[in-house]
Amino acid sequence: MTVYLQKDEGYEVGKDHVRTLLRRMGIIALFPKKNLSRRNLAHKVYPYLLKGVAIVRVNQVWSIDITYVRLARGFAYLDAQEFQ
Repeated sequence: MTVYLQKDEGYEVGKDHVRTLLRRMGIIALFPKKNLSRRNLAHKVYPYLLKGVAIVRVNQVWSIDITYVRLARGFAYLDAQEFQ
C-alpha cells in the first residue's frame, strides 16, 4: 500500500503511517501465524470415521476437506464426509 501511494498516487507517506491508518480503518492482512499447526488442547478431538472401514469400490467414500474457515472470533476447521 505504501509503494502504491508513493509511486502511483504521488503521496509522501511512510510505511508506519500507512500501517496506522489501515489499523484505524480495521483493515488487516490475513496470513498464517506462527505455530498454526500446533494443536489447541482446549478443542475437542473428533474420531477418524474411516478407521476400520474397508474401501472396496469406487465412490464408496467421498471426502472434502476445507481447513481454517475464518470466523468472527477466530478460525474453525471444517471436514465433511459421506458414506454410501
